[in-house]
Amino acid sequence: MVVIRLARGGAKKRPFFNIVAADSRNRRDGRFIERVGFFNPVAAGNETSLSINVERLAYWEQNGAQLSPTVARLVKQAAKAAA
Repeated sequence: MVVIRLARGGAKKRPFFNIVAADSRNRRDGRFIERVGFFNPVAAGNETSLSINVERLAYWEQNGAQLSPTVARLVKQAAKAAA
């Protein structure tokens, strides 16, 4: 099953997450199919903290991909900010 989830990157104490479409059997930070966006929880100033490619996210959802709970929360947050 394809799942859209966070893959952690960044340095120690400076997390950075890619929002990726991946096979659910692969490791959290392992191989993925496509990068859909990113989330930077420690963004300072006018840096972008959340970016999601809505078209690609909709494509993956149409084809049966499941959102992880955290990504679902971030998508809702991004939609609220865009409106």
